[in-house]
Amino acid sequence: IILFFAFILFSDSVPIESQPSPKLIRIPVKKMTTLRQIYHDYGVVQTKDLLPTSLYTLNSSSDIVIKDYQNAQYYGEIGVGSPVQTFNVIYDTGSSNVWVPSSKCSNCGSHSKYDSSKSFSYVKNGTFFYIRYGSGPVSGFVSQDTLTLGNLKIKSAYFAEITDSSGLGLAYSMGKFDGIAGLGFKTISVDGIPPFFQSLLDQGLIDDAVFSFYLGKSDGQDGELILGAVDESKYFGNFHYIPLVSETYWALKLTSLAIGSDTIVTNQMVIIDSGTSILVGPTSSVEALAAKIGAKRFILNRNEYTISCSKVKSLPDLTVTIGGVPFTLSPSDYVINVGAFCLFGFTDISDNPLWIMGDVFMRKYYTVFDYGRERVGFATA
Repeated sequence: IILFFAFILFSDSVPIESQPSPKLIRIPVKKMTTLRQIYHDYGVVQTKDLLPTSLYTLNSSSDIVIKDYQNAQYYGEIGVGSPVQTFNVIYDTGSSNVWVPSSKCSNCGSHSKYDSSKSFSYVKNGTFFYIRYGSGPVSGFVSQDTLTLGNLKIKSAYFAEITDSSGLGLAYSMGKFDGIAGLGFKTISVDGIPPFFQSLLDQGLIDDAVFSFYLGKSDGQDGELILGAVDESKYFGNFHYIPLVSETYWALKLTSLAIGSDTIVTNQMVIIDSGTSILVGPTSSVEALAAKIGAKRFILNRNEYTISCSKVKSLPDLTVTIGGVPFTLSPSDYVINVGAFCLFGFTDISDNPLWIMGDVFMRKYYTVFDYGRERVGFATA
């Protein structure tokens, strides 16, 4: 999305385990270079043109506005075809489609590209595929082939071959991720394609209709995505489960959001998104939060807020109450030290009453996405 959004992908240097009993897929996840680091390394000053104009719509459509993938921080592997062609992909709860670069893509740079002529399990489809981002479109066409996750294979899975990746900008051309693997619902899937998680269930490849994220808390520490189970060693205390408000995105009721003793908003909506590394909210509300802690808009990017690192220890806690259950983020959770200065871990989108809890939140709370029971669970990681 904007400067700090993260995505979950398999590491090309970390093995993927598959456990035969119970049926589940255990996937290590590993950080990659952030867009901020890429821009700094290449001397690029960010402007509003590089930022998304909008993040989500909550209505089903074949032309779905979803988040900008300019800030991927986590990566891993998925296999496509027979024999397997391997790609680094983003595992993203904010979208529902799988796509990888096509051998027919002329602007996909040095990324791995899927070549259907090298797969004996390929089935031609050809349906036009298009997703519109705030920064531009990504398009291609639909194909069918075998998707490989660990030792498990989804047969005849639908996915998109991308032939135009221009909408992803510098983050894609310089980043490590090749494609996206969406973990959202079919209701927001482009072309009505069944999400790969649904296919795992339909083909009996996993036992339980849940997946869970644990994100590493320190630089370089690996996290984990489990498809089909929960890892009891990754959290302590009890889970708090919140029912979905709609089966589109992983959207929950935001009862309230407060900084210290000051309540900023009540009775709104929040999306839990593994593909977003910071926190996102309506412009007026984020401005109010920033004012409470003395954060100022960053002169080089008006979508960010800076704050003196010396103030962090004296700042109040942030309390995010979801479905009536309070979850606390300390100042060290919601302020990001980038070396020369500190950034408030929020950005704003519009005054639509919609919030996004990304990896800043999910690093603190082990998160279970319960597909079968239509709920999300949180426990302290």
